[in-house]
Amino acid sequence: MKKTAILSLLLLCGVAATAQPGYVPSEQNLKAREEFNDDRFGIFIHWGIYSMLGQGEWAMQVQNLNYQEYAHLADGFYPSKFDATQWVRAFKAAGARYLTITSRHHDGFSMFGTKASGYNVVDATPFGRDVIGEIAQACQQEGLKLHLYYSHLDWGRTDFYPRGRTGNGTGRPDEGDWNSYLSFMNAQLTELLTGYGPIGAIWFDGVWDMDDFPYEDQPRIWNLYEQYELIHTLQPSCLIGNNHHKTPFEGEDMQIFERDIPGQNEFGLSGQEISRLPLETCQTMNRSWGYRINDTDYKSAEDLIKLLVRTAGKGANLLLNIGPRPDGTIPEQALERLEAIGQWLEQYGESIYGTDAGYLGDLSWGVSTQKDNALYLHVLEHQDSIEIPAGSKPRSVTRLRDGSKLDFKYRKGVLTISFGAADPSEVDEVIRVEFRKSL
Repeated sequence: MKKTAILSLLLLCGVAATAQPGYVPSEQNLKAREEFNDDRFGIFIHWGIYSMLGQGEWAMQVQNLNYQEYAHLADGFYPSKFDATQWVRAFKAAGARYLTITSRHHDGFSMFGTKASGYNVVDATPFGRDVIGEIAQACQQEGLKLHLYYSHLDWGRTDFYPRGRTGNGTGRPDEGDWNSYLSFMNAQLTELLTGYGPIGAIWFDGVWDMDDFPYEDQPRIWNLYEQYELIHTLQPSCLIGNNHHKTPFEGEDMQIFERDIPGQNEFGLSGQEISRLPLETCQTMNRSWGYRINDTDYKSAEDLIKLLVRTAGKGANLLLNIGPRPDGTIPEQALERLEAIGQWLEQYGESIYGTDAGYLGDLSWGVSTQKDNALYLHVLEHQDSIEIPAGSKPRSVTRLRDGSKLDFKYRKGVLTISFGAADPSEVDEVIRVEFRKSL
C-alpha cells in the first residue's frame, strides 16, 4: 500500500488526535524537570524474554522469528536469581539517581502484570512475578526514582496495522485494527501510572518505525497528544521523553539523544537541534542494549566516567545501559564498572550533580560545569597550565579531590592556572574555581 494511502487510512480510522498547541506544563512538572536536570546520572535496563536468546533485544526482527513461536519463550522464562533490591542498591551505590527499565519492548512482551493482555511476565511465564512491581517497590525503599521505557512499536500484536518498516517478517496477518492497538497502549499506560507509585518519566521508543511519513504527521498517526495528555493527567509530575530522533513534539518534557552527547552525531541518530528542555544521552556499557551472550566488549570504567563528565559538560544526563542475563543477574563486567563510577562520584559528585554546562563551551583539554559561584574544570587531558576567560578574579582555585590550592594569575579578563606534575591515577583532574558572585 502506498504511503499516502496508508496515511489516509490512519486518519480515517480516527487517529487524528486533538492537538495541544498550547501545552503548558504544570508546576509539578516544571519542578520535576528541574530535579531531573540535577540528577545527571541514571541506569537504563533492557530486559525481557529476548534475553533468553542471548542475541539482544532485536532478535525477533533480525532473525525474522515467527510471532507465535517467539511467544513460547515466555513458557520458559524463570529468572531464578532476580533480586530487585540487589539491583537497585547496586545502581544507587554507583551514584545513579534514577532507573529507566523496559516495561514493554518492541517484541510486545510486558514485564508487568497488565490486565490489557495475557502476554506478560505474571500470566505467561512460570516465574509469575511482577518485575516492574518489584522494581518499583525497591526503588521506593532505596530512594531511587523510577522511569519506565514503553515501546510504541509492537512486532507481535496482530492489531498493529498498517505496519512500519520493521517487524514485517514475523508472520503476522496483513490486517488489523489500529484503533484497537492505540486503545491497548493507553490502557497499559493507565495501569503503569496508577498501579506502581510515582513514575518519574515515560520513555517512549518506536515512533521512528513510520519515519517515512512527514514529521508533522507523526503525532496524529500515533495519537501522541492524547497519550501525553493522559500521562500528564494521571501524574502531572511525570516527564515524557520520546526517542524519535527529531525535534521534540508538543507535550514532551525532555529531549533524548541516542548514543551521542547533544551536539554530536557520530552514531547517526542525533542530528536534531538541541532544545531548551532537559537533555538526556543514552549509551550502552558494551555494544548491546539487551543481553547478548557474545558481547563482552565493555567500555572501560575510565571511558565511562569521561562519558559522564562530557555529557554533564553539555548540560545533559547520562542514561547508562545494562542488559541483565536471563537468570536475572547483572553481568560482572557491568557491576565492576558501576562500582568504579560510584567511587568516582563519591569524591567528585559535587562537580556533576546539580550543575549546568560550563560557560566555557567546547575545550581542547576537557569540559566545564558550573553551579552557583563555582566553575568546575574537568581536565581530561593533562596540561601544564590553561588559560580561560573570567569576568572577575576568583576567590580561590583548588583541586576538588583534596582542596589543595593551585597557583593562578588573573589579568584583563584572562585566568591562567598552573597545574604542576600530572597524577597518572586521575581519570579527570577536577579543578574548582570559586568566584565571589554566582555565575
